[in-house]
Amino acid sequence: MLEKITVVGAGNVGATAAQRLAEKRLARTVVMVDVVEGVPQGKGLDQWQSGPVEGFDTRVVGANDYEPAAGSEIVVVTAGIARKPGMSRDDLVRTNAGIVRSVSAEIRRVAPAGIIIVVSNPLDAMCYVAMRASGFPRERVIGMAGVLDTARYRTFLAEAMNVSVADIQAMVLGGHGDTMVPLVSCTTVSGIPVRQLLDADALEKIVDRTRNGGAEIVAHLKTGSAYYAPSAAAVQMVEAIAHDRKRVLPASVWLQGEYGLRDVFCGVPVKLGRAGLEAVLEVELTGEERAALHASADAVRSIQGVIDRG
Repeated sequence: MLEKITVVGAGNVGATAAQRLAEKRLARTVVMVDVVEGVPQGKGLDQWQSGPVEGFDTRVVGANDYEPAAGSEIVVVTAGIARKPGMSRDDLVRTNAGIVRSVSAEIRRVAPAGIIIVVSNPLDAMCYVAMRASGFPRERVIGMAGVLDTARYRTFLAEAMNVSVADIQAMVLGGHGDTMVPLVSCTTVSGIPVRQLLDADALEKIVDRTRNGGAEIVAHLKTGSAYYAPSAAAVQMVEAIAHDRKRVLPASVWLQGEYGLRDVFCGVPVKLGRAGLEAVLEVELTGEERAALHASADAVRSIQGVIDRG
């Protein structure tokens, strides 16, 4: 158990993540920081009072400043706004970059040895902002996307084959968006290659649905976006780090030559442990998958360019 984990942002993703962190007893204290006065305090108090029912002693604390987050070993960043009508993609990038830049500077001030897990969108680009603003090494700035995208991919595969998700081994790489790369070549069901169980057309439909998984949920909700699965994915990463589990998971990290990519955040298989990013695992890809991964990285670079231009 860690001493303290902080979640920045008390919206749906942040508040749900804080509750999951407390229920899993990953830290003695979970701090939830948000700029809206009273919201993190009220939600934190409500969550803390669920402890006797759920069986946890973790103290959940809400705050509008970063002082209670001092010394946090892990900080989950969910802060940011959703794209509004009439707002361009570049406007959204610049707005959220300003928010994440400010948050990361505060993290550097109060938790200089912490590990940052970024959930804010556009995710890979926000990792870039967080690393630059915090000055942390790449091992301590990690983006949550691949775990979520892989969960969606596994869910749709399980539905198509009427099997348990527990028996599906899969991984989704690339940027968090419609250029993501589900690795069909590495997908198995209890060790059986998925191509032996589903035909090419069925797999292509599942891959396409995975790439548009977030948009499908937004279309249903109308005024919101996914938060149960994103928060669960972020907490799985926190758990791997907090318990030093050496989990092999897909995550967005700053690549320095791996997969032929450099100076870009992109989702790849990594090993997560107490030090944060402990290794990038380079797996053999098909020519098509490698080309798709590079195209996805190029899409992220274009957004990083928007940030660089201010």
